[in-house]
Amino acid sequence: MEWIDRFLQKREDQLLLRTLHNIEKRKGGNIVVDGKELIDLSCNDYLGLAAHPCLLQESKRMAEGYGTSSSASRLMSGDLHIHHLLEEVVADFKGKEASLVFGSGFLANIGIISAICQKGDVVFSDRLNHASIIDGILLSGAQFFRFRHNEVGHLEDLLKKERAKFKKALIVIETIYSMDGDRPPLKEIVNLKERYNCILMVDEAHATGIFGRNGAGIVEEEDLTHEVDIIMGTFGKALGSYGAYVAASKKTIDYLVNRARSFIYSTALPPSVIGANLAAIEIVKKEPFRRKILLEHVEYFRSLLKDKGFNTRGSSQIIPVVMGDNKKTIMVAHMLREHSIFALPIRPPTVPKGEERIRFSVTYHHSKEILYQVAEVLKDASNGI
Repeated sequence: MEWIDRFLQKREDQLLLRTLHNIEKRKGGNIVVDGKELIDLSCNDYLGLAAHPCLLQESKRMAEGYGTSSSASRLMSGDLHIHHLLEEVVADFKGKEASLVFGSGFLANIGIISAICQKGDVVFSDRLNHASIIDGILLSGAQFFRFRHNEVGHLEDLLKKERAKFKKALIVIETIYSMDGDRPPLKEIVNLKERYNCILMVDEAHATGIFGRNGAGIVEEEDLTHEVDIIMGTFGKALGSYGAYVAASKKTIDYLVNRARSFIYSTALPPSVIGANLAAIEIVKKEPFRRKILLEHVEYFRSLLKDKGFNTRGSSQIIPVVMGDNKKTIMVAHMLREHSIFALPIRPPTVPKGEERIRFSVTYHHSKEILYQVAEVLKDASNGI
């Protein structure tokens, strides 16, 4: 097993070795690690729903009614009534005919894309799409082309040159990108999708719950629900639970039930998770103040960082501060932790070399006072290196 030793040693020498964090407790936007309480700015619980009493209550109620497990895949005996109820609620929430729930966002993306596309088809993917999207494309066997991040002109050039050579064509984008926190020119991409006869799939993992009139995401906010063919998203971020969904036409969902291997061959989501998911969607609709306060605090924090001269990006609750150097990024993250701030360094291969950054994930729990403190510490840490 010397090849493993060589791999790990090389990663360590390059300051790229990943390690796990043993988190002992989570409460109100803070975590406890090694007995020390830290402000958690690496969490995706954007609306603070993970400990909401309604989610806890519904999770417990469903577990008491159905047990701790679905005990089988959906196509066997794991197909519970509450799965169908959740899918009806998601379809209504997303403004689509039907939906299907998956075990995770990764399972959803690899299942959807590898079911929709095969050899002889083509996928056009934004260069910064999530690893699960890339893996789904690779599993499909389709030809694929990456276009420069959010560059509609480059996408159109590729469509002009390549689209006619293939049968089906799929364009895949995210509506909030997980490492840059920015959003795509969605209307322009919809126009290209229609002109070049493509299917358009969007990943709303980091947008669901936060954007849109009812919190359904960027697609809702831009009034493009009918133009976007496939809307995917997760329950494990702003919705404070676990699992994922795809919303589309009834025929598309029927097709995925028969073709998406990560759905067909996975145990169905457990009842407790279904209960939390149902409660979360209801809260997003009934408590819009959560996303309003969150976005106000996000803009406050971004302005603070810019005023202090930091290179920030995006227009969402994800705020990357680009350091551009691996060693510096690690040192800044370490100094933040010494001041009870948990904000992790993001390094290659997650981001390109020279794009190393501290990724701040702002949640409903982070008050302006906390964010001001974080900005001050970050400035001192950056200047101290």
